[in-house]
Amino acid sequence: MRHDKPGVLLVNLGTPDAPEPAAVKRYLKQFLSDPRVVDTPRWLWWPLLNCGILPIRSPRVAKLYASVWMEEGSPLLVYSKRQREALAAHIDMPVALGMTYGNPSLKSAVDSLREQGVTRLIVLPLYPQFSCSTVAAVWDGLTRVFAGYRSLPDVHFIRDYATHPAYIAALKASVERSFAQHGKPDLLVLSYHGIPQRFVDEGDDYAQRCEDTTEALAAALGLQNTEIMMTYQSRFGREPWLAPYTDETLRGLPAKGIKHLQIMSPGFSADCLETLEEISEQNCEFFMHAGGERFHYIPALNDDAEHIAMMAQLVEQHR
Repeated sequence: MRHDKPGVLLVNLGTPDAPEPAAVKRYLKQFLSDPRVVDTPRWLWWPLLNCGILPIRSPRVAKLYASVWMEEGSPLLVYSKRQREALAAHIDMPVALGMTYGNPSLKSAVDSLREQGVTRLIVLPLYPQFSCSTVAAVWDGLTRVFAGYRSLPDVHFIRDYATHPAYIAALKASVERSFAQHGKPDLLVLSYHGIPQRFVDEGDDYAQRCEDTTEALAAALGLQNTEIMMTYQSRFGREPWLAPYTDETLRGLPAKGIKHLQIMSPGFSADCLETLEEISEQNCEFFMHAGGERFHYIPALNDDAEHIAMMAQLVEQHR
């Protein structure tokens, strides 16, 4: 008789193995080769990627990674490992960590769970708001892994958790800690990772899910529309992305009387290059140079106890 044994697969985007051009190039090539991320026709995209983008961007991006690299490694991987360890200590089932791109791979994570006898796989992509460019890429990656197996586990795939009460409560507690430490700001900005506007026009409900999170958090904090706003960061390429853009917005806020700004990125479950360097450093500089006086980045939830408890709730709901 087949014995049922559940296990959890945590998935995040991925990161280079080292803050060096060669490692960054390998990672970026895998990431930017995914049609879920860049859907430009291959005949046009491949020459641009391999002959232009990778040789130029890899050394530049490697320097940015070096500026945020932790003693234990890449911040995203460090915090993701801590999340896995904390969740495994919180629930009575195996937990593995896999990345859509880079290491540890999805296959290594699924193989680890199979070796532990897991027959029912609970997949938790660590993206609070669904997007075809992130969550759907996890789905695609898993189907490629499963293509090599004779037997498949039952799969429970958690699409997103944009308004889950425990997620909103964890965000609320994080904001309140920041307000208590630094004082209430003139404005709280929620900066989400951007995607091309075209993706939304074609059916991706990511923007709606970001709005859902923003509305739920604003209500939980009791903030008025003038006290909180949402923006989109990390755009790439020339086509229009979701707006308003974080960098342009922050440059314009001091002229509108916003001198004390606090900002968080609720779409990132773990701090990474896009939060620690792009938001906490680049966008801080934009705001302060434009006349801002106080800027505070509110860290991602990382391995905060309330965040881990939320993950446990999600898993138990799909057990």
